[in-house]
Amino acid sequence: MTPDTSRPEIRIEGLHKSFGDNEVLRGIDLEIGQGEVVCVIGPSGSGKSTLLRCVNLLEEPTGGKVFVGGTELTDPDVDIDAVRRRIGMVFQQFNLFPHLTVTENLTLPQRRVLKRDKAQAARVAAENLERVGLTEKADAYPASLSGGQQQRVAIARALSMGPEVMLFDEPTSALDPELVGDVLAVMRMLAREGMTMMVVTHEMSFAREVADRVVFMDGGVVVEEGTPDRVIGDPAHERTRHFLSRLLNPAMAQVEESAD
Repeated sequence: MTPDTSRPEIRIEGLHKSFGDNEVLRGIDLEIGQGEVVCVIGPSGSGKSTLLRCVNLLEEPTGGKVFVGGTELTDPDVDIDAVRRRIGMVFQQFNLFPHLTVTENLTLPQRRVLKRDKAQAARVAAENLERVGLTEKADAYPASLSGGQQQRVAIARALSMGPEVMLFDEPTSALDPELVGDVLAVMRMLAREGMTMMVVTHEMSFAREVADRVVFMDGGVVVEEGTPDRVIGDPAHERTRHFLSRLLNPAMAQVEESAD
């Protein structure tokens, strides 16, 4: 599905965020069109995850504005709970309830937040477990699942709320390498279906293949953005080139460090 960049689903204007004297975001301007997949890359401490958490106000911006679907989340009078229902978020950790089955993990938020009845919530849960390839795990408990399976359950839980936008904060960073592929396959499926997605990631192969745009952040600012071929394949800025060389060639980075 071709993204509609003329209709921004997410719009960020002059976003600042400080923790005490530490200014983590220094005036971010960014738009993500309807159906667009944007991968945010950059070194640790660059402000990527903070930016993502400001999009649904898990972090309160110090300054600037955030719009989702045309509604300003940073408006003091906004019904933030109503807007958040349109935003799905998947974290590094899976945050599943260990005492509930997979199906119960998916149905509980539907029933409490969306007020769906038990049968409707179960039907939606089953549909989304099928989407992520885990129908056979409906009655399992999280402890019996691999990390990759737990993350796919977390994605299915977010999808069960019917979001218009999905935010992913390093969704594969806590997984063993052999489990990463199944989670990325689910994210590729969502991209093909036209889901608007903002993804903080270090998975450069995923960004190259799936992203419509890649945003490179460092020091709390957007250093450059563009197509994956341009930003990853032919970066314009030295900061981007240095980051990618260390990420894609870690052995060389270690040699450089030992030589310093």
